[in-house]
Formats: sequence, C-alpha cells, structure tokens
Amino acid sequence: MTGPVRPSLPPLSAIRAFEAAARQGSFTAAGVELGMTQAAVSYQIKVLEDRTGLPLFRRNARGVSLTAEGARLADRAGEALDILRQAFTDIRRAGDEILVISVLHTMAQQILAPRLGAFQIAHPDITTRVEVESRVVDLLGGEATVAIRVGRGGWPGLAEHRLLTGSYAPMISPAFVARHGRPERPADLLDRPRIDEADEGWAGWFRAAGVDPPPVRAGGGTLFGTQSLTAQAAIAGHGACLLNPRLFRAELARGDLIQPFDILWTEKFSMYLVYPERRRNAPAIRAFRDWILAEMQEA
Repeated sequence: MTGPVRPSLPPLSAIRAFEAAARQGSFTAAGVELGMTQAAVSYQIKVLEDRTGLPLFRRNARGVSLTAEGARLADRAGEALDILRQAFTDIRRAGDEILVISVLHTMAQQILAPRLGAFQIAHPDITTRVEVESRVVDLLGGEATVAIRVGRGGWPGLAEHRLLTGSYAPMISPAFVARHGRPERPADLLDRPRIDEADEGWAGWFRAAGVDPPPVRAGGGTLFGTQSLTAQAAIAGHGACLLNPRLFRAELARGDLIQPFDILWTEKFSMYLVYPERRRNAPAIRAFRDWILAEMQEA
C-alpha cells in the first residue's frame, strides 16, 4: 500500500536565494552573499513566485520589500535552512557543539567568569567561547550564538529574556571612608569625589533621593565606560560611584564596597539574554538559557 503523495519542493537554490534576499532586503546583497549575480537571484525568486502563484516581493525604484505572503514564507524558509545548517554542523562536530557568547565586560567579569565553569561541568559536550565586546553583534548573521546586551528589548527576529533591570546605587570603599568620612545623608555626596560624575545617572539618583542634582561640569573627569572598571576605581578610594548592587554582591559581602544608602535609581534599559528566535530549541542555546536564568534568579 502506497502512502500519500507529497507535493514536490521547489529547488533548494531558489529557496536559498529567497531566504537571503528576504534577510538582506536586497537582491544585490543576496547575490554577493551567495556568489550569484543580481539577475540570477531575481530568476530564482521568480521560480518560487511561479510555483506559489503569488508575488513574494514588491519591486519599486528604491529596492524590494516582502509582501505579506513573502514574509510568512521567509520566516519558515529561514527556520528550515537553519535546521539544515545545524544538522550539517552537528555531523561535522561529531556530537560537539560550540556556544559563542557575546557579552559586555562587566557581565563577563561579574557573572560569567565566576560561574561558567559549573556550566561547562554540567555540559561537557558544549564547547564555550566568550567574546567580550561592547558592539552589537549580528546574531541573525551568525556572528555569535547568544548575546547579553543592554537595551529596551524588542529586537526583530530575536528571543529575549530579561536578566537584570538597570538599577543603581552609590557605592564607596573603606579607603574612601578613611579619606572623606562616611556620608550620612544623600546630600553629603554632593561635595565628595564622584567617579563618572558627568554620568546622567548621578542626576537621576540625586532626584530619587530628594536632592537637587548639581550642574554637570563641562570637561574634565574620567569616564571608564564599564561598571567593572568603575568599581575598581571606587575600591581604590578614588570616589563614590554608581553601580548595580546585584552585580557586585560579592564585593559588598567582602566589604570591598559599601552601599551607604538603599535608594535606587532605575534607568529605562535592562540587561537581556538574546538569540535568534528560530534557534530557541537548539540544544546549546536551550542549555545556556536555562542555566543563566537559574543563576540570575539565585543571585
């Protein structure tokens, strides 16, 4: 007894050309990616349009854009090609996986470095590579497997999980107290040395504490750019600084840092784990996602 006849698929070359053009938003860019001419990409997409009987792109003087039908097909085509790529990658690695984590410096130092060994022990088949960088990597283009980035969320094509809200409080060190005394009231910080005093977070925190913020001085001062470097400067006694208390629990517990006030200033940005939505069930991504969410919950 024969089974039901499956409808034939369009040529894989046509699907690849369509998926690349949909992702790039350009026939020319898709051709560069695939090593094809723009005309060849256009022909392959016409093959699909002839097969479906529907236009997949709107063509105009400014370029091309997906139709509603094209957008639906692009999502499924991208997912199918990702499954194929992952299948061949799995075969080449003979069971081993590589998890490339793009992460901000502070998160790498304060969260991943002390804990990632436990993840590796629990998942010995996953090779982990941490790339510390501040730029926004192209996850959909494969520059990394997952990323930890700061923002408001809503990145197209990416699944996202909030790891940490952007809440900050002033912190000082024993060296600071020895030189300048311990501040008793929030207003006491107005005339004490403050690291990154041009940071708008200081004005936000002073307002949250019911204190009129001082005017920002033009020029001078040092901007470290990352919380981990700012914390080191504070520990050395160079001034009070604004840090996220959840990221510096160990330093607070040891007494390297002191949080003199419980008042928090919360900005609009949060820290997220992000990865391509269509790869949410990839084993390495699923394992890392479950692990880091549990770690942040515990922290």
